[in-house]
Amino acid sequence: MDSEQFRAAAHQMVDYVIDYLDNIRNRRVLPTVEPGYLRKLIPEEAPEQGETWQSIFQDIERVIMPGVTHWHSPNFHAYYPTGNSWPAMLADILSDAIGCVGFSWIASPACTELEVVMMDWLGKLIGLPPVFLASTGGKGGGVIQGTASEAMLVGLLAARSKTLKRLKAEHPEKDEKILASRLIAYSSDQSHSAAERAGLLAGVHVRVLPTDDQLHLRADALQSAIKEDTANGKIPFFVVATLGTTPACSFDDIDELGPVCNDHLLWLHVDAAYAGSAFVCEEYHHYMKGVERADSFNFNPHKWLLVNFDCSAMWFKDADDIVSAFNVDPIFLKHDHQNSAPDFRHWQIPLGRRFRSLKLWFVMRSYGAQGLRDYIRKQIHLAEQFHQMLAADDRFEFPVPPSMGLVCFRLKGENSLSERLLKRINEAGQVYMIPAKLHETYIIRFAVCSRYTELSDVQASCEEIRRHANDIVSA
Repeated sequence: MDSEQFRAAAHQMVDYVIDYLDNIRNRRVLPTVEPGYLRKLIPEEAPEQGETWQSIFQDIERVIMPGVTHWHSPNFHAYYPTGNSWPAMLADILSDAIGCVGFSWIASPACTELEVVMMDWLGKLIGLPPVFLASTGGKGGGVIQGTASEAMLVGLLAARSKTLKRLKAEHPEKDEKILASRLIAYSSDQSHSAAERAGLLAGVHVRVLPTDDQLHLRADALQSAIKEDTANGKIPFFVVATLGTTPACSFDDIDELGPVCNDHLLWLHVDAAYAGSAFVCEEYHHYMKGVERADSFNFNPHKWLLVNFDCSAMWFKDADDIVSAFNVDPIFLKHDHQNSAPDFRHWQIPLGRRFRSLKLWFVMRSYGAQGLRDYIRKQIHLAEQFHQMLAADDRFEFPVPPSMGLVCFRLKGENSLSERLLKRINEAGQVYMIPAKLHETYIIRFAVCSRYTELSDVQASCEEIRRHANDIVSA
């Protein structure tokens, strides 16, 4: 394919993408294929000779689309949103064309410098304290990770390194491997499973603490666990506090947890993967009270802020902690400006990195702060309207209040009723939702996910839920 052929193919692909998203409402949200479907549709080996673009293009609908779950369908209400917007797509085109591997400043200065500035823009937009921002001239700063799971692992590894260095300085006679074996971290029973997985990858135990009746991790539960584990010879060092949990979008009180962490020299990592986008709206800033006590903070613009995957924003109060933990500096990666600009290879697990800050730049400039606030508020309002519609049907109950763009509901009665209801809805394929458990109570999660979702879509989803409920309750 030469440049002119690419120009024609690109026009065709852009038209296809526009038509796909403009008409996505007409597609069944869940595919009907079975595992292994795709292998039957394509050859067993790569072609010996190149094929025409048209033959490749025709296979998109024949091979790919039958197996796509349409995350941007207005009938997709599972998990949490994944971001999508025209400006972000344009940014990815440019990023792919530049094709830099921005592991250091010299590898592509614009890649590094735009990321530094965009992380400051974004941090100011959500109300992060200045101590986390590079522009204040302190030790703080932000970096784009791939996912919140990756950010959690990075935070845990930085905390592990910092703690072990402190312990070795205090007790030089002790074996570092023995000290590492005694480390223990904490998450809650509402935290994302990424916390436990981070512990597995880092080789440390993550203790899951119970939440209260409102699904919040409380300071007394953390304090009690620290006391117990310390008495048993463990070394507490890391805590995950969540702002917007996956099951019910509940919020831990970091203003309450922060002093406990600070008093015991525990690294406090704040995971706001989904709900962090809502902090562009001042009315939700109260959830961040006490964030200045955290050591790291993370949320995913690629979830709810119209930025395409992957773009997970992470800030450190003291970037030296992460650089010290991850710094490997072979001669072929050195350059003359290492002390004047960050080399983000020291802030992440991979060496290479894409030019992801272009997406933030394009989106924030295209929508403006007010446009982003309007988008978030609209989605939250749609969730509130769904709650009002379904609450009019007395067969349903809501174990927790609606939170952000999420509504958790269930059929009154045994868990099995709601399990059967969700199974029927998802098998029908017109609406897609997932379950969760809140202290053994089975619930169905309805999340407003698509930027295409309108009130009429929410009404249609509500009617679909009621229709299947008629069959369950009358059965």
